[in-house]
Amino acid sequence: MDAWDVRDWRRRTFQLYRQVREAEEPAEAHARWVEGRNALLSSHPASPVPEERRRGYEARVAPYDEAFRFAVPVAPTEPERWEVQTASDGVVPFTRVGRVDLAHLGSLDVWWLDSYGGGLFLPLRDASPQTYGGGRYVLDTVKGADLGGDPGHLVIDLNFAYQPSCAYSSDWVCPLPGPGNRLAEDVPVGELVPG
Repeated sequence: MDAWDVRDWRRRTFQLYRQVREAEEPAEAHARWVEGRNALLSSHPASPVPEERRRGYEARVAPYDEAFRFAVPVAPTEPERWEVQTASDGVVPFTRVGRVDLAHLGSLDVWWLDSYGGGLFLPLRDASPQTYGGGRYVLDTVKGADLGGDPGHLVIDLNFAYQPSCAYSSDWVCPLPGPGNRLAEDVPVGELVPG
């Protein structure tokens, strides 16, 4: 893997999420996402799946459930700084820019990647034993994972929660959800740990 591979991965991720946003129905968008993500994970040189496991790899993804889709306002909060120390990128700074309320599930902090490139970031950790214990990502707009919305509102569809690269291999270092991004409830949708 080299810089050109990572560039291509990101380009394809941006294209995939554009197709997701353009889909007529959320379930159709989800099916496109699962197919596109599996294609990237199983064959792309920048896939976080170790090379020896890539061929034929398919993520375990729960069936689409409309109850886990939210179009919500981003409530203002006191800014908070969150600095994640990584071995490869040094300190990765985030600033909290708001909070979203997901009805019966609880609330999550929305973060801004406060360095070159910027981007909204919404990690999630839930109580389900079926999901990666370190947490998953719902939005990571600097890398293209963006489900839509408008200023002050976001589409938060937990059916699109996916494992960060570090869930596949210790070669990757990922910012994981802090206390403001943990839900006490199970979120049994999105990408699940392998069966």
